[in-house]
Amino acid sequence: MILRVFQVEVQPGKRKEFARFFHETAIPLMRGTDGIIDVFPGAPWPSTPDAFCFVMIWRDLDALKAFVGEDYESPHIHPDEAALVKARQITHYELVV
Repeated sequence: MILRVFQVEVQPGKRKEFARFFHETAIPLMRGTDGIIDVFPGAPWPSTPDAFCFVMIWRDLDALKAFVGEDYESPHIHPDEAALVKARQITHYELVV
């Protein structure tokens, strides 16, 4: 299984707009995606008020590629989030259980 960590930093002044997208669009989308075992969304912490993240557990690389394409090491960007995000980071790990 693959542990995929997706982090975003929102544009200045866009936190509320991104939070709405995160809760209404991104979380339901990821929870309904075939191949995802589980999703752990993370909202801002006081020391990082403009940062959001997803920790996703994917069944395998084929499932991940079916969702994001062959370039799975690049962040998958939903069209509604593109203008709201200042920076993105994606990291993959082999899940240890």
